[in-house]
Amino acid sequence: MGKPTGFLEFTRAYPKKRSVEERVHDYKEFVVPYNDTELNQQSSRCMNCGIPFCHNGCPLGNVIPEFNDAVYDGNYKEAYEILTSTNNFPEFTGRICPAPCESACVLGINQPPVAIEEIEKHIIEIAFEKGFVKAKKPNLRTGKKIAVVGSGPAGLAAAAQLNYAGHLVTVFERDDAAGGLLRYGIPDFKLDKSVVDRRIALMEEEGVVFKYNANVGVNISINDLLREFNAIVLAGGSTVPRDLPIPGRDLNGVYFAMEFLKQNNKRVANKNPFEKADIESNILPNEVKATDKNVVVIGGGDTGSDCVGTSNRHGAKSVTQFELMPRPSESRTPYMPWPTYPMVLKTTTSHEEGVERKWAIATKSFIGDEKGNLKAIKVVDLEWKITGEGKPASFVEIAGSERDMPCELALLAMGFVHPQHEGLITELDVELDERGNVKATEKAYQTNINKIFAAGDIRRGQSSVVWAISEGRECARKVDEFLMGSSVLESKDNSILKAMI
Repeated sequence: MGKPTGFLEFTRAYPKKRSVEERVHDYKEFVVPYNDTELNQQSSRCMNCGIPFCHNGCPLGNVIPEFNDAVYDGNYKEAYEILTSTNNFPEFTGRICPAPCESACVLGINQPPVAIEEIEKHIIEIAFEKGFVKAKKPNLRTGKKIAVVGSGPAGLAAAAQLNYAGHLVTVFERDDAAGGLLRYGIPDFKLDKSVVDRRIALMEEEGVVFKYNANVGVNISINDLLREFNAIVLAGGSTVPRDLPIPGRDLNGVYFAMEFLKQNNKRVANKNPFEKADIESNILPNEVKATDKNVVVIGGGDTGSDCVGTSNRHGAKSVTQFELMPRPSESRTPYMPWPTYPMVLKTTTSHEEGVERKWAIATKSFIGDEKGNLKAIKVVDLEWKITGEGKPASFVEIAGSERDMPCELALLAMGFVHPQHEGLITELDVELDERGNVKATEKAYQTNINKIFAAGDIRRGQSSVVWAISEGRECARKVDEFLMGSSVLESKDNSILKAMI
């Protein structure tokens, strides 16, 4: 490495952020980039470790030590080329990835790990600034036509890779713009939509065709796709949210998190917050806002955190976040050995902005007023018990802890159970696995229908942006092999092998 003693000389430095008092009044990104000296120091912390476990920690197999070394040397073009050899969209992963690579960092055994995610974001932003990022148009076209259904990170990655292989790619998106949850799930203060627009424009310049308001199985004929395209990639995501069927669920004021977040993202984009189908039917749902309300977010994950940050920007009276599980440890335990991804306490930037977090608590019912509006929730504290070796933990309600809490807006952020079956999946009659996801093996990404493939959350279930991109890339390679007999696209395993030679 460029500075073998860097990890001894410098500790991990977190990027500065705009103050809470300032940032909660807008939806702009608030993380301040490293200056040149800080970036140099942080990249120098990457050790010359014998086996870089970060490669395996990253689902994409990013060649991390090499791009860190290039950054330390100030060779940003080389760093960009190394990074994008395995990752199509580092501007996304550099902002919203859970960074499993950092959990697997060798330095992280007894020091704070290398700031890999932040360095990654700097590499791509510097590359755009310096003009290194240019459209990569294939020299030859195969004439093969591929339809990608869904424009989230998995669909975008599959489309980009198949386009690089020379195929003619059309992406069908049921919303009015590309990005999936990148656009209408992740708040702008974490991922500014100009970042998504910039990438989509580049892909269009490279030859990928995007069709919007194109809901395959509703206003786009499945038979037309089967007839016109040589292969179809299903990348519609896992979109059916986990519900909480308890008394009072139908009260005004109880909503799924994505109803809340999607409406807000549309408002920030100066668009009508309601769905196109609702507007056309003249039956508009309620506008979901947190202003002057006691907000309870049920679910302790990243989506719940996004609801917290958005509620604070709305000017909520109070924000409380519930988690069914007990409070996690603040550091690794013997049950979370390095280099596995540890389930430790995570405090996000949204939590920093103001929230009361409650663990080991269950919601018993939603309580309404005489007009059918939510006014409170009935909750109870839980005691978790280990029932025996190899058996899952269970909980019991703590006697006497049941109580009502004021609440005018409850947001259900408990994850997603499987993709939407009605329409596309049902009409295609593709097989589903035991969890309700599209059945397609990781070895081939191919469904029971010969020319139809699946990638991302629609196949593996709810996951992260980095896994979605990895799935899209690997699926694209299998589609290329299916169409051409072999593939010019590199696999993740080959990338890791090259990095270690």
